[in-house]
Amino acid sequence: MMESRRTTTSRLCSTRPLALALPEVAPLAGVVPDLTGVGALAFTSANGVRVFADLDPDRGLPVFVVGQATAQAARAAGFRQVFSADGDVDALARGLAGRAGEFRGSVLHLSAAEPAGDLTGALAAAGVSARRQAIYETQPLTPPRDEIERALKAEAVLLHSPRAARQLALLLRGREARHLRALCLSRAVARPLARAKIGERAFAPLPMEAALLNLIERTAPAAAASVSP
Repeated sequence: MMESRRTTTSRLCSTRPLALALPEVAPLAGVVPDLTGVGALAFTSANGVRVFADLDPDRGLPVFVVGQATAQAARAAGFRQVFSADGDVDALARGLAGRAGEFRGSVLHLSAAEPAGDLTGALAAAGVSARRQAIYETQPLTPPRDEIERALKAEAVLLHSPRAARQLALLLRGREARHLRALCLSRAVARPLARAKIGERAFAPLPMEAALLNLIERTAPAAAASVSP
């Protein structure tokens, strides 16, 4: 749901969509990807793929990604060799370790300033040379209050990142929304909402878009909101 201008989409009881801007993705100022000695690229989000694609024209390296949404972004950006772990950061590390003999050089993890998980640490533990370079950050935005009020009438909110969850927690500070169910991409995404006065918190069994969307079936057939970094 977002590129550098990621939005939150709410489906209200009237089923009329509402676009509500929350976290915004922006390249880090002055950062240039350093591909020296790199044999493969690793991405743990579609945002990382999009930002890299805008910064560097190289599409010849094999790309390893955490899930299908990121794989689709990589293929759309022009990468031909794309391997998806269809899981979490640990699954990506295992997949990379299993194919380390297929490329020469180290793995470069192109990430957010605050990455989810320690991919390079997991690769180092598996004996794979790797380093991380942060190329983008997410910046919180405060939407107009009337739009916040409309969005919070949703019965469920889909959360794709800890930062999006933290932003939602800030919007809920000092108020209750016991009707609102938080459906999260992973357990880590749900943590910032631990003290929020909302309804049920649920997280997908695998950090994949399809698994997250399956949680909607447990939601009453009315409003749903989606929050992505």
